[in-house]
Amino acid sequence: MRIRTVSYMIHQGFKSIWRNRMMSVASVGSVASALVILGIVFMLVLNINSLAESAKEQFDSVQVYLKDEVDGVGIEKIGAAIIALEGIEDIDFLSKEEALNNMKEQWGDQGYLLEGLETNPLPNSFVIKMKDVSYADAVVKALKKQDGIEEVKYYKDIVDNLLRITHFIRLVGIGLIAILIGISMFIIANTIKLAVAARYREINIMKYVGATNWFIRWPFLIEGVVLGCIGALIALSVVGYGYKIAFDMVTQKLYVMLSAYMIPSTIAVQNLAVIFVVLGAGIGALGSIFSMRKFLRV
Repeated sequence: MRIRTVSYMIHQGFKSIWRNRMMSVASVGSVASALVILGIVFMLVLNINSLAESAKEQFDSVQVYLKDEVDGVGIEKIGAAIIALEGIEDIDFLSKEEALNNMKEQWGDQGYLLEGLETNPLPNSFVIKMKDVSYADAVVKALKKQDGIEEVKYYKDIVDNLLRITHFIRLVGIGLIAILIGISMFIIANTIKLAVAARYREINIMKYVGATNWFIRWPFLIEGVVLGCIGALIALSVVGYGYKIAFDMVTQKLYVMLSAYMIPSTIAVQNLAVIFVVLGAGIGALGSIFSMRKFLRV
């Protein structure tokens, strides 16, 4: 394709955008609205997934509390029995003294309140890391039958609930996104149709003198892609700025613990930029292609 031909197609595409500027604004607004909602849903799902993965690392383990009367030999015996179970990757012994020190650190400035305890009420325990979640139920069942164990704690329900919420949000988001993308394509298709209708006689002449369908189609395709990309950039600015504000609020206010699970704003926006540009250009291109089919049948 010659440079002059490419220049002509690009010029015609931008000329058509300006000629139908009111509909072009509507198309850009429609794409931007759809992608803003997509961005909000995407950020929400991304952060819930991050929270779920962090929760897996934190809660996807079994903690075994030992009875107070279990001594050193008994502890070693229970440890050997645990490591012999199928699916166990690693175990760590946590003495009652270490558990109390950990609690003091977690309490921060209020940790001094624990120093007044006459006796340490916390038990010795084992923290068990499994090779896979699928082994969890069988491991917990076996541990409850083991002598010398006071209690077995496993937080599978927390992780399952988080994953269930993530799945629900993802499904709702996909439904909303599909509807909004359909609306955006409809508006862009009608914008292109106005441009095509205005040049219908010219298109007929071009067809009769031998112009190919793609030679005629390219200017309108460029128009749709440009409109989609402009909408994508507007949406990216809105979502990126909004997410940065939300992230800074969470980080600087009382929710420092929660911010540890959030995706940093720079990383989130970088991932979102690629998705938005691809989707924006794709919506515009498809809207153009669908609107041109009838007019090229000459």
